[in-house]
Amino acid sequence: MGIRFCVKEAPEDEEQTATAIQAWWRGTLVRRALLHVALRACVIQRWWRRSLARQRERARRAALAPSARPAWAAVRLQAWVRAWRVRGRYRRLLHAVRIIQAYWRWHNCHACGFVQGRYELTANQLGVELEIILGSQICRITDRIPFQIKN
Repeated sequence: MGIRFCVKEAPEDEEQTATAIQAWWRGTLVRRALLHVALRACVIQRWWRRSLARQRERARRAALAPSARPAWAAVRLQAWVRAWRVRGRYRRLLHAVRIIQAYWRWHNCHACGFVQGRYELTANQLGVELEIILGSQICRITDRIPFQIKN
């Protein structure tokens, strides 16, 4: 067996250590309380500054209202006139587009035709039946052409 040393600390040192721990804990509590107070003060200050800013904005608007209303009315009137002019321009363009479309449709119908037909050949004549379609117009030609048979 080995030798054991048992060192006992003096009771004064234990009291000093306990006092130091208590002082640290109280300091922590005080710092926490001060932090909460500072945060609450910041919240109150933000609220107050926001309230003052709202009041200043209301006062500024109230001061500008008499001069702003005629300007606002002028802007509104200008917007109405501009919209009226744009609508007129749009109507004129739409009318021009319709004229161009009508001409183009008429031109397509009359320029591009469609021809179909059939024939029938017998001993002494040729039967021809033609349909010419130009747009909405249909022209039908039916004819029988006799053969000149020499005896």
